Amino acid sequence: MSKFNTPDPKNENTWVYVNGLVKREEAFVSVLDSAVQGGDAVWEGLRVYNGKIFQLNEHLDRLFHSAHVLCFANVPSRQAVQQAIFETLKANNMTDGVHIRLTLTRGKKSTSGMNPDLNIYGCTLIVLPEYKGLVYGDEGLSLITSSVRRNPPYTLDSKIHHANLLNNILAKIEANYAKADDAIMLDQNGFIAETNATNIFLIKKGVLYTPFADACLPGFTRAKTMELALENGVQIEEKNLSLTELYTADEAFTTGSMGALSWIREADGRQIANGLKGVLTSKFQAWYQQAVKQEAVPIV
Repeated sequence: MSKFNTPDPKNENTWVYVNGLVKREEAFVSVLDSAVQGGDAVWEGLRVYNGKIFQLNEHLDRLFHSAHVLCFANVPSRQAVQQAIFETLKANNMTDGVHIRLTLTRGKKSTSGMNPDLNIYGCTLIVLPEYKGLVYGDEGLSLITSSVRRNPPYTLDSKIHHANLLNNILAKIEANYAKADDAIMLDQNGFIAETNATNIFLIKKGVLYTPFADACLPGFTRAKTMELALENGVQIEEKNLSLTELYTADEAFTTGSMGALSWIREADGRQIANGLKGVLTSKFQAWYQQAVKQEAVPIV
């Protein structure tokens, strides 16, 4: 388990949204729901800071794009999804330190089966807000490389933000057995793609590098980090990155909504530089928090 990804007692008796508000302990989906039948769902992870949601519009865009690619029918409107998010947060009086798992499934089927034509009831919308701090803390991550490869676009395109996460879960199992925080996943050519949960950046001689978004999800925290590099005069380059380049980096960090920017202490037993958080990494963390304050969308 990630360092700080443990259950918070404050989440007990909260409200969640499953096509309507319901108490958390009473919230269920049908055994015929597509998420249960085949992992047939799309999702987003959002962060709430000081009464605002960061990158809300970007996450909603991706949710609807993913649903479109998967040919979901009877999808709720953007306004309805946004209102469900706001309604659920208000019902819980949640304004800060909250992570939202937003899920849209293809919906309930008329009978068990794979065929989407069996989905005749419309989508299931789930809004699950939880009090959850940044899950990795600031002690530095220990990573191992997984034997499980990240999906290439010709199998299951990672740009579809789908809920079929078994390869990521298998990689995380390997990390758990190794007593590591997370697992590095390689692409089909042996280059770094991402971790089982985050994107990866490394710094060498003042230049910021990140893998091409071919076999990885091009995350929004990743995109914001690249924007911050340009805004602050840091050279940024997307390239094929080998494990050797990570092992010999001056600094390295991961990005994602669950942990924001989290620095890497070691990978596969190799200490990254002096094993301490780098100066440029600290600057990126500060720039990111400033962007959160300036750009997040108010809960209305």
